[in-house]
Amino acid sequence: MSTENSQPPSPRPPSRDPLHGVTLESIIKQLVAWYGWGRMADRIPIRCFMFEPTVNSSLKFLRKNPWARQKVEEMFVAGEMKRRREAAKASNERKHNGN
Repeated sequence: MSTENSQPPSPRPPSRDPLHGVTLESIIKQLVAWYGWGRMADRIPIRCFMFEPTVNSSLKFLRKNPWARQKVEEMFVAGEMKRRREAAKASNERKHNGN
C-alpha cells in the first residue's frame, strides 16, 4: 500500500452548535451579566436563582437537573442570538450612514 498520495485529513468544519466550547459556568456568568439574578429567577423560577444565588450553587443544581440546565442553555442561546442580530443591524446601519 502506497502512502505517497495520501493527504492529511481535512480540518473539521466549525461547529454550528451555539453551545460548542461554552462551559456551563461561563453561561451562568454571562446570563448574570446580561440579566442579573432577579430577572433570571423571573424567567426560570428555581431556588438557586431566587434565594442567595451564587454561580457555584447554580452549577451544582443545574448539573443534577437536566431539565433546568436545558432552560438555562435555551435562555443563553436566545440572548446570544439577539445580541448577534443587534450587532449585525448596528453594523449595517453604520455602513449605510457612511461611518
